Parts: sequence; structure tokens; C-alpha cells
Amino acid sequence: MEAEIQELLDTFADLREKADVNTCFGTPVIVEGRTVIPVAQVAYGFGMGVGHGLATEEEPEETSGGAGGAGGGGMTARPLAAIEVTPEGVWVDSIVDKQKVALAGTLLSGWIAFWLAQVLIRILGRRE
Repeated sequence: MEAEIQELLDTFADLREKADVNTCFGTPVIVEGRTVIPVAQVAYGFGMGVGHGLATEEEPEETSGGAGGAGGGGMTARPLAAIEVTPEGVWVDSIVDKQKVALAGTLLSGWIAFWLAQVLIRILGRRE
């Protein structure tokens, strides 16, 4: 079991080495005198656990139920911006996630409708 844990730790170490600045800043592209550098957000997370069975009263050195372990991890990358370098200057063009903006707008509209309905119920309820 120690070999499996060491292999898992080695895998995590390899992934940590790969998540460096070169992962966040892509290879610059030169087009018509302009250099464009893509920028991304890279995040990763890992976890693992190991468990052993409980010792019995009859045999304190022995464990019942065996032992087990598990591990997992994940990585995500999403575009953030593009840096544009020209002889005139440097610009950073952010990349907007349109789905998140649409979701935020929908949630805001629902929240406004809910509170508007609450106000109308209280106003119209008082006239009876």
C-alpha cells in the first residue's frame, strides 16, 4: 500500500511542476507587427485519505475490516485575457464569460420580480 501512496504523491508532484507560469501565459503569437499573448487562469486541487480497520479486544495487534485508501484531484483552466503588444503601446483585452453574465442577469431579474411581488402584496393587502 505504501507503494501506491508514493506513486500518488509522485503524480501530484509532477502535476504541480507542470502548473507554472508557462501554463498561465501561452506562447506569444506575432501577426502583422503585433504580439498577442494569451493569459489563462489555472487552478488545481488534490486530496487523499487512508483508513485502517479497528483492533479487536481479543487480538489488539490485529485489525478487523482491512485497510483502504483513495485519492483524487482535478485541474481547470479558463481564458482570462489577451495581452496585445504593438509599437504604439500595450493593451490588455479581458475575456468575458457571456454565460456567467447572462446567468447573473437572470438571477437579478428574478430577485427584483420577487421583491416587487412582495411589495405589491403588502400594498394591495392593506386596502381590503
